Amino acid sequence: MLKIEDLKGVIPPIITPVDVDENVDEEALKRVIDYVIDGGVHGVFVLGSNGEFYGLDFENQKRAIEITVKHVNKRVPVYAGASAITTKGCIRLAKAAQDAGADAITVLTPMFITPNQDELYKHFVAVANSTKLPVLLYNNPGKTNNNISVELVERLAKIENIIGIKNTSADFVQTIEYIRVTKDIKNFKVLGGIDYLIYGTLAYGGVGCIAGTANVAPKLVVSIYDKYMAGDYAGAMEAQYKLIPLRNAYNYGTFPVVMKDCLNLMGLNVGDPVKPIEHCSEERLEQIKKVLIDLDLIK
Repeated sequence: MLKIEDLKGVIPPIITPVDVDENVDEEALKRVIDYVIDGGVHGVFVLGSNGEFYGLDFENQKRAIEITVKHVNKRVPVYAGASAITTKGCIRLAKAAQDAGADAITVLTPMFITPNQDELYKHFVAVANSTKLPVLLYNNPGKTNNNISVELVERLAKIENIIGIKNTSADFVQTIEYIRVTKDIKNFKVLGGIDYLIYGTLAYGGVGCIAGTANVAPKLVVSIYDKYMAGDYAGAMEAQYKLIPLRNAYNYGTFPVVMKDCLNLMGLNVGDPVKPIEHCSEERLEQIKKVLIDLDLIK
């Protein structure tokens, strides 16, 4: 189980390789896990939005968690996504994650429906109460159309096993406010979820990031964190700027295919995205290759 001091650093929301029937490809998933851990990451997050959790049925979600926990083998903490439209669905995944031996769960706001802040409070508390695992809140209003307000974070931070929040919002003021209102709560931390803002999140007192680009360039993303923590602020900023063209490449295809296409170009053979998403066009793949060459990830 995750200790609060271990909630830090770079945690990639790993992609989920699938086979032709869109079932989890175990061997490819293991390759991705080894690749990011070899890159120095501080944790692994399975079934995030980059992991296409929404495109997998419960059995495949459960299997992805089990494979990840077993293969990581305590090298780094495992965060398992327990996100669904309903509270019942989240609780089912939280129990599966606990049974599999995950170290913590992450819970996204519901999608499709638009609960008010009080309904969201009761939702997150019910999920937290259903498990012994630490809970990391996950705010991604651009994808779910639901936002965890600063006031709601302040309330939820008082729940014993809710230990932090990942903010995937381009509203950086909100990240700063999350940090400000929880800075005196020892058992609650804030992580960035926008890869452009890793340095900024650290500068304001955040403890790290859940960065999709760390699927592809883990060493570079980790260097932002490591250099910042070592006091090499110029080096950390330089690494942050170096990462931006890879993050810009997200726009070359329909989210979240680009990280899969990058890994395929790099030879990790992670297969296809879950339909209806398709691979990037040949023209865009050529542009992605240039980004990867510039980062010394392919020749």
